[in-house]
Amino acid sequence: MALEVLKDPQMISPASVFYFLLLPLLSLWYIYWRMSRRHLYELADRLPGPKGLPIVGQLFDVLGPASSVFSTVIRKSSEFPHVCKMWLGPKLLVFIYDPKDVEILLSSQVYIDKASEYKFFKPWLGDGLLISTGHKWRSHRKLIAPTFHLNVLKSFIDLFNENSRNVVRKLQSEGGKTFDCHDYMSEATVEILLETAMGVSKKTQDKSGYEYALAVMKMCDILHLRHRSLFLRSEFIFTLSKYYKEQGRLLDIIHGLTKKVIKYKKEAFKMGTRGSLAKYEWTENGELITESLNGNSNGNAQKEEKVKDEKVTTVEGLSFGQAEGLKDDLDVDDNNVGEKKRLAFLDLLLESAQNGATITDTEIKEQVDTIMFEGHDTTAAGSSFFLSLMGIHQHIQDRVIDELDEIFQGSDRHCTFQDTLEMKYLERCLMETLRMYPPVPLIARELQEDLKLASTDHVIPRGATITVATIKLHRNPLVYKNPNVFDPDNFLPERQANRHYYAFVPFSAGPRSCVGRKYAMLKLKILLSTILRNYRVYSDLTEEDFRLQADIILKREEGFRVRLKPRKPQASMKSPTPTNTAAPTMS
Repeated sequence: MALEVLKDPQMISPASVFYFLLLPLLSLWYIYWRMSRRHLYELADRLPGPKGLPIVGQLFDVLGPASSVFSTVIRKSSEFPHVCKMWLGPKLLVFIYDPKDVEILLSSQVYIDKASEYKFFKPWLGDGLLISTGHKWRSHRKLIAPTFHLNVLKSFIDLFNENSRNVVRKLQSEGGKTFDCHDYMSEATVEILLETAMGVSKKTQDKSGYEYALAVMKMCDILHLRHRSLFLRSEFIFTLSKYYKEQGRLLDIIHGLTKKVIKYKKEAFKMGTRGSLAKYEWTENGELITESLNGNSNGNAQKEEKVKDEKVTTVEGLSFGQAEGLKDDLDVDDNNVGEKKRLAFLDLLLESAQNGATITDTEIKEQVDTIMFEGHDTTAAGSSFFLSLMGIHQHIQDRVIDELDEIFQGSDRHCTFQDTLEMKYLERCLMETLRMYPPVPLIARELQEDLKLASTDHVIPRGATITVATIKLHRNPLVYKNPNVFDPDNFLPERQANRHYYAFVPFSAGPRSCVGRKYAMLKLKILLSTILRNYRVYSDLTEEDFRLQADIILKREEGFRVRLKPRKPQASMKSPTPTNTAAPTMS
């Protein structure tokens, strides 16, 4: 019958010919596609992981509310102690959470390409440090890293203090009510970044840092939605959706701020002014009064001379957010950093461009966008988790307050760098917060070469997306005795000495570690200690009530709801006595 149809030209239509030829063509393409990925499939078959559905794999597990997706992925990978594979349609995703395997990945100079999902950040961050790779990433990382060395950060302490006290004043409006502290932390971290790393005043903004922070939050929602939606992954379909228009509106807010920041810094540079503009004079419309630059230039010159004359300090034994003994380019001795490189972030970028460095105005904007995003949202989440945990574990908060009273002896003076070195217990609480609730719960790389694991005989094939599941790494029962218990003593020196360096990486590690790690830790110590010197924190929820969601940054679906009660600092006559600080939390 089929032959008779083909012989009769009146019964043959162009559509029937098209479909007749399309089927074998699709079959051939599928066979070729499978053959080209044969190496990936062969090695993937040997990897452990939950059983998925044909063709789609575990794709349906990533549909639904963000909190349920996160808990499902954690639950399904829990029976595999070292590595777990999941198929999301044709995409192979491999989670690793053994510190030996994490070291191989993060310490490598080869496996540095970010996962393809990071392309969704490109309209926002361009080719900033988060996304770029190869020579461009290396040259810009080398340029930027010295701006976050310790002796640069110490010059920010006055601004950290002023902004922290401003937060304390704003919190008075809550008057014992239950509220979401993340709103305050988010606004504060934006404004601190503007006045320190960017070196401009809050007055350069038409509105508060909260508008920028809100725009960032909504942008993260859109990016997370694109990660989980097969349809919105397509640029064509995305541009037809309502989210594309909303993304454009949000980027206008975000990029509007960074362009304004660069504009004011360039204006100051023309007047020969370096350093933060936070203490200069501004009009009511947020315009810089250029006459005030000239009036302050002599004072700035004297300050710079004083900084040059000061002895460069290197603090031994401090981890600044990572395991002791784990080093990166932020741990280079400041004596080896040239005098010109001891500038704040944006100052150095602009001065380098003026002196002929290979960085364009567009690239400066991309790096500013990147640091503004990475520097505010992560620390806002970390500080919000810290306050929530203090509210839940009152006996641990007691010890933190006792330590602060011992340091400050009831005074209302500003916090100094030396004070932050004395905050041993607060630092342990902060590190334990970052262990249990790392702001970046997943670190994903795209493999261009096979990776042999150290924990098992498995090999992860090129073409796979390999993901360090930070939250599982930090709660690995093979590493931590009671992984789901909030216990600041996990970071006593003797306990850290017995752990693998890569068992704790809240700021990533290796060549692509977070460039603002020391900045974040110093800022958080001053901000959180200032709050706890003035308030006691309470929470009506427990950790079992947390509904975690990993939409780019780890957050709580229900918000970070706490209550505050004003307290007066007390003079302490002795150091707090050690007590059992372990506290049960979610399983």
